[in-house]
Amino acid sequence: QVQLVESGGSMVQAGGSLRLSCVFSGGTFSSYAMGWFRQAPGKEREFVAATNWRDGDRTFYADSVKDRFTISRDNPKNTVFLQMNSLKPEDTADYYCAAELGADFSVWPPGYEYDGWGQGTQVTVSS
Repeated sequence: QVQLVESGGSMVQAGGSLRLSCVFSGGTFSSYAMGWFRQAPGKEREFVAATNWRDGDRTFYADSVKDRFTISRDNPKNTVFLQMNSLKPEDTADYYCAAELGADFSVWPPGYEYDGWGQGTQVTVSS
């Protein structure tokens, strides 16, 4: 059973940076595509970024985070990262990672039943 544990959330001022981590267990990490989602208070969960399985040479981003956020994966460490720069108050949310075996998605629907979800890590951006 896939298990995901996020970390790295914190409170930061607008314009600052954070790096989120998501550690994977319960399978062969390189065989899983990995995605990041977020859910702000009172809002629905939304897609943030994703990377394909194997070497992560393809990445996908929501328009709202493009050119500010970068997703990457370290297969030997079973970890996917989300580097967040130039943070804005509207980036405030709980951030979740998800895993899907062998996926070649270019679109990651937030309501899809992925093979695994983490419990989330909280990011607060103050103005």
